[in-house]
Amino acid sequence: MKARYISLDPLIPWMQLSRPFDLSELFGRDAPVELEIGFGSGDYLVTTAKENPTTNFIGIELAWLSVRNALRKIGFSGLHNVRLVQGDARVLLRRIFQQQSLDRVYSLFPCPWPKKRHAKHRLFDAAFLKLLNSRIKLGGDILIVTDHKDYFEWILEQGSNCGFELDSRLIPPVFATKYERKWREQGQSEFFQISMTKRDHIDIPVEEDIVLKTHVLDHFSPERFQPMGGKNRVVVEFKESMYDPLRQKAMVRALVAEGGFVQNFWVEIVKEEKGWHIRPAKGCCLVPTVGVQKALDLLYKSATREKD
Repeated sequence: MKARYISLDPLIPWMQLSRPFDLSELFGRDAPVELEIGFGSGDYLVTTAKENPTTNFIGIELAWLSVRNALRKIGFSGLHNVRLVQGDARVLLRRIFQQQSLDRVYSLFPCPWPKKRHAKHRLFDAAFLKLLNSRIKLGGDILIVTDHKDYFEWILEQGSNCGFELDSRLIPPVFATKYERKWREQGQSEFFQISMTKRDHIDIPVEEDIVLKTHVLDHFSPERFQPMGGKNRVVVEFKESMYDPLRQKAMVRALVAEGGFVQNFWVEIVKEEKGWHIRPAKGCCLVPTVGVQKALDLLYKSATREKD
């Protein structure tokens, strides 16, 4: 029988909270914190949290379906020592975790992106390992398990100068995850494990929000307005726009990509006493970044261009 209700309490609305997190406040207690990157179905995360009630656990996952399934399992298990965050680990590690705040990080069967043209998507390159180093306490460790030999060897190469002591070995199937079962059923009896213990600290400060500068126009002509995006280090695209003449308000949907961080939000151009204001629309959940500022600046530039 399907659960009629899934509590969202374990899910952290990270964009709406003050960052970086105070993990003791987040869990309501001071305890060791372990992070799983890419928890998939959530089986291992939930099982480990059950077996270690004095440890706090955080799981990061991109896919909502995985988050939903994990929320259901957390609810059925009655756990209070697990929190989930939906998002890209590369973004979240930069923004929500303080330096030296994690005791352990693990990732079981991350996607190896085996094709050469997809290799840029791989997690655990040198830059990401250095970021993880900055967030893990001295003596803390990273555990990575994969079924893919080339990916295993690539991670070892990437981790050679990232402040860790490395250990690698072949292991039997012991984690009972979805992908471990899949490869086991296909005849694979050994997997590749990498353990990294932090020996030297690499300082990478938390990436902070910027203060957005909004714009005011003396004049705005919705009939002539054509928003123009831009592509450089930050990609800004304007996907659609609309105008309400009764409310004297235009809405423009912006897509902003900064590295692996993509935000999709609305910007309003609205008539007020002192002119037409360009600003993020109320109710939009966004992180104030250089890319968001660029989107506002490009809309201002487009709106002033239409006067010429």
